[in-house]
Amino acid sequence: MRSWLVAVLVMGAAACGGERGETGQAAVNDVQIAVRSPEQDRLHQLDDMNRDIGLKRAILASGLRCRRVLRSGYVQEYRRLSLWTASCDDGRDWAIFVGPDGSAQVRACKDVQQLGLPECRISPDPQAARPAAT
Repeated sequence: MRSWLVAVLVMGAAACGGERGETGQAAVNDVQIAVRSPEQDRLHQLDDMNRDIGLKRAILASGLRCRRVLRSGYVQEYRRLSLWTASCDDGRDWAIFVGPDGSAQVRACKDVQQLGLPECRISPDPQAARPAAT
C-alpha cells in the first residue's frame, strides 16, 4: 500500500512540474510587469515643461546644480523605481530614480555605468512609459 501511495505522489509531482526543457529544468516565462504608484504615474502624465520643472526640483533638492533643464524623458523601470533623465544647460546629465512614495534619488549619468545602473537613454518608444495591464 505504501509503495503505491509513493508511486502516485511521484507521478502527481511530475505531472505538476510543468514543461521541461532539454536540460530537465522547468521552462520559465520571463514576464516582467511594471507596477507604479500614483506618484510615479503623475510624472508620466506631465507635459514636457512641467516634467522638466519637476525633475529640476528633484535635482536641486538633492543638493546638485541645474539652472534649466533643456531635455528630459523617461528611461525605464528599475527595481520598483521609475528612471528618468534630465540634461541641464550647464552640460550635466542626471539620472533621476523616482520611488513609489514620490521620493527621488539623483545620480550623474556619467557615473551610472560604474554603479551598474541603466544607461541614461530616453526611451524612443512612447509605450514604454505605460505600465503593463494588470
